Amino acid sequence: MTGTREGQGGGIRGPSEDALLPRDRCKVIGVNQNYTSRIGTSYHIQIEDRGPVFDDAAEEWVRRVNTIIYANYGEPTARIVLGRDQDFPDQRTLEHNRFIERHIQEAAGAVGTLLEEREARQGDRIKALLRHYHGERDESIKAEFDEANRLYPFVFAKVWQELKAERSAEPPTETEPPVPEIEETVYPMDPDQRKVVLSIERVREELQRDLAALKEMGAADDILLTTCAKILHRVREALTQRAATGSDFSVRRLEMTKNSLVTTYRQVRARLSRQTRKE
Repeated sequence: MTGTREGQGGGIRGPSEDALLPRDRCKVIGVNQNYTSRIGTSYHIQIEDRGPVFDDAAEEWVRRVNTIIYANYGEPTARIVLGRDQDFPDQRTLEHNRFIERHIQEAAGAVGTLLEEREARQGDRIKALLRHYHGERDESIKAEFDEANRLYPFVFAKVWQELKAERSAEPPTETEPPVPEIEETVYPMDPDQRKVVLSIERVREELQRDLAALKEMGAADDILLTTCAKILHRVREALTQRAATGSDFSVRRLEMTKNSLVTTYRQVRARLSRQTRKE
């Protein structure tokens, strides 16, 4: 549904609100639970129904569900390893409430698999780092796996034992495969910064979806494709910069990236809307 803005003093209202449930009844109980991975990492999962919110990027009302997952929960190295805002249609009915409840429970049930897969990827990278250091004694590689040991102690310990077992069973190869790159968003602990990051990720997903639809219709020209490629590359750099450099998030850079992304998203969305009406 498309949101509308009333005049002075009216604030933001959704369409036909008189026929819908009151906004305070369109919010269900979320999930707060702990999870321990197979190798022992402690996680905390928070899934919250934010209820109807007006999305400034899409300029419409949506029903938003937020997911935040902390690793090493309760430890000094606690950090957020997964964040997500997922939007659904703003249907203010009891039936839609039940749908959101089911979605939250299903999402909570799927988190374990996501975290185990994430630890497996981290384990592969740590193992490659250790193998390369064994052969090259590169101090920059040592700094990387020392940081990995600090952030992923259980994963590191498992990988270390696996490597010891491998090297006792067979001699190492002369050339090791390259260290796999892991491009994962780093979510700031500061709630205001995290809100911007989640917004950027959400709009990026919508832009990629709408751009794919335009391509399918044959309505995405080279100029549009180049523009989108540039902004998506800038988004990737902004969201992974801290992971690569260890520096703090630049709030100003995040805001600038978000503004550019929203502008491009609205252009793609408008073209998709026009193309859909033609067909």
